[in-house]
Amino acid sequence: MNTLRHRSAFFAAAGVAALALSLTGCQGDSDTTSSPTGAASASTGSTGSTGSADSDSGTSGSTGSADSGSDSGTSGSTGSSGADGQQASADTPACTAGDVAVTAATQDGPPYTHLVLTAKNTSGHSCRLAGFPHIQFLESHKQDVPAVAESKPATPTVLAAGAPAYALVKLSDGGTDEENEPVSAFSVMLEGDSTVIAVTAPGSSGVAVDPAKALTGYWTPELRNGADDF
Repeated sequence: MNTLRHRSAFFAAAGVAALALSLTGCQGDSDTTSSPTGAASASTGSTGSTGSADSDSGTSGSTGSADSGSDSGTSGSTGSSGADGQQASADTPACTAGDVAVTAATQDGPPYTHLVLTAKNTSGHSCRLAGFPHIQFLESHKQDVPAVAESKPATPTVLAAGAPAYALVKLSDGGTDEENEPVSAFSVMLEGDSTVIAVTAPGSSGVAVDPAKALTGYWTPELRNGADDF
């Protein structure tokens, strides 16, 4: 009986030991299995960091947005600058007879076939001198002297305070058979102003004018070779 009890106790103890070993083996297997899972987890984490690296493409997106803002900003400032320029031009008043002093001088030597008219801004402010001088030399010829289209500048001449503008005026061809008439003074009107400006002709005896040959150029900041030769 004692022997049987010892054997039973022995087998029971052996069974407990085997069970403990079996559980230990299972624990080891479970750790081994969890290790790849942890690696996968780390790999996922590194993939996540790659995703965050991909999000650097978001950086390029923000760069694109900065470029876009820069472009639109540049375009806006250019437009505004253009608008300011147009406003400044529109604000420049037209020159009137009271703004300028008009004088005449002969060009070249005898025979004196051309005059140079000078309109100097005496107003103290800028003004716009558009068109050409409306000239009448003789009481017997009331029509204005015709203007030469080739001398017309691309934009109206803007005179700063004290600045001059010029217009070349043809009096005659200089021939002896022309119907020239002596002129000691003549009238000039500015574009858009009906006020008559009396201009004294140069020289002690004035100038000889053939009304059929007379021509005038447009007001320009300076006399230009070619465009003002007529």
